[in-house]
Amino acid sequence: MKTTDVRIWGVRKKTRKGKDTYEVRWIVAGREISRSRRTVTLAAKLHAKLLMAQENGEQFDTETGFPPSMEEAAPATTWWDFALKYLRMKWPHAAPNYRDEINEALTNVTKLLAPQRPGRPTDLAMQRALRDWVFVLPGPDERQTPPEVRVVIDWLAENSPRLANLTNPSVMREVLEGLKLKLDGTAASSETYRRKRKVLVNAMNYAREMGEFDANPVHAVSVQKPSRIVPVDPRVVANPKQAAGLLDSVSYVGGYRRARGRRLIGMFGSIYYAGMRPAEAVALTVNACHLPRQGWGVANLQRTRPTAGKKWTRTGDVHDDRGLKNRDPEEVRPTPLPPILVQMLRSSIDTFGVADDGRIFFNERGGLVGSTTYWRVWAEAREFGLPPELVNSPLAARPYDLRHSALSTWLNARVDPTEVAARAGNTVEVLLTRYAKCIHGRHVVANQRIEEFLAEYL
Repeated sequence: MKTTDVRIWGVRKKTRKGKDTYEVRWIVAGREISRSRRTVTLAAKLHAKLLMAQENGEQFDTETGFPPSMEEAAPATTWWDFALKYLRMKWPHAAPNYRDEINEALTNVTKLLAPQRPGRPTDLAMQRALRDWVFVLPGPDERQTPPEVRVVIDWLAENSPRLANLTNPSVMREVLEGLKLKLDGTAASSETYRRKRKVLVNAMNYAREMGEFDANPVHAVSVQKPSRIVPVDPRVVANPKQAAGLLDSVSYVGGYRRARGRRLIGMFGSIYYAGMRPAEAVALTVNACHLPRQGWGVANLQRTRPTAGKKWTRTGDVHDDRGLKNRDPEEVRPTPLPPILVQMLRSSIDTFGVADDGRIFFNERGGLVGSTTYWRVWAEAREFGLPPELVNSPLAARPYDLRHSALSTWLNARVDPTEVAARAGNTVEVLLTRYAKCIHGRHVVANQRIEEFLAEYL
C-alpha cells in the first residue's frame, strides 16, 4: 500500500556501549521507521534522499517505509560480516591452538582484502585491532574498545568488499599468494601456509553451505605452495657430548636454593634422551611412567600441555590440555626411556616430589611449567655450558633443538627409521625429509657401495 502521509524527523546521535551511531527516523501512515548509520555523513545522506523523495511527491510504501526510488534491496554479504559469522560458528568447538589459527588466517585475509582508499589504517593498526579485538570472543561490541581501535574497526567494516568478490580468480589468487607471508611480512613456512589455507577452505565451504557460492572458490585457483617440509638445520644439532654438557649446566641455573634449573633437568633430559616434544614433557606424569631401578623404562605418552594463551582457551588458562599431536585424543605412544633418563626422572621425583595431578615437572607453586620459564632456563644454561664462540651460534638455541638432536643421534646410530619415527610420533616420510641433512657419514657408505659395484666390472 502506498501513501503520501509521511513525516521525516532529523538525524539524532545514539551511544550504546561506548559506540556512536546516527539514526534517521520517519513516520509512514502512522508507522515509525528508523535506520542507523555508522557516521553522521552517511545518516545525513539518507535523510536528504528521503526529503527529496517527499518533495517530489513520491508515495511511500507502508510496509518497507521507502519510496520507489529508494526501495532497499537485500544487502550483499560483505567479507567482514561473513568472517564474524564464521568465527562465532567455529569458536565454541575449536581447540585453543585452532582458535589462534582461525584468528591469524582471518586477520591475514581481512588485511589483504582491505581496499587502498583514503583513511586506510596502517597494516600494524589493522593487525592489532583484528588479532586482539575482532577475531576473538567476546568481540569488540561486548567489550570496552579503545577509541583508536574503534576507528580501525569502523573503517574496515564500512570498507569491506563483498564476499562474492572472492569468486573472481584474480582476487582469490591475490589472497592465496598473500597467505604465503606471515603477519609481519616475512615468508611463512609451508606449515604456516597450510594452516591458514585450511582455515580459508573451511570458511569458503561454510559460505557455500549458506548459499553464497555454488562451489568453493579456493579450488578454482592453482597456486604453487611453499615446500611442504622444511629440513632441520644441521647447525642446531648438538652431539651427545655437547648435549650432556648442556644438561649438566641446567643444574646451575638459579643456584642451589631456588633450584630453577634442577627442577627442569629431567624435563630437558626427556626432550633429548626420549625425543619428546616440550609440551609432552611438560605434561609427563608419574603414573604414565615405568621407572625401574636399573635398565630401560618406558613412558606411555597420551597428553600434551602446549602453551596456547589465555584468550584462546575455554578455561582462561595459559596452557591447553589435549592429546598427542596429529593423533586421536585417546591414542597412547609408548616411548622407551634410556637408563640415564630413568635415573634423572627418579632423582627429580625423590628431590621435588610430584604435583597434585601427578606431573613430574612443575614450578615452585606447583603449577605448569610455562614456555617462557623453560626458555629462560635453557638460555642461561647455554651460557654456562657452551664456549663463548658458540653461545651466539644456532647450536641448540631452542629447547626444541634437543629433540632435533635426539632424532639425529638415533638416525646416525643406524636405528631403523621406522622405529625412530614411532618413538618420535612422526611419519617416516617427514622424519627422513626433515633430518636428511643431519645424518652424517652416509656419503662414505654410498661411496663404498659404488666402489664395490664398479669393481665387479673393472
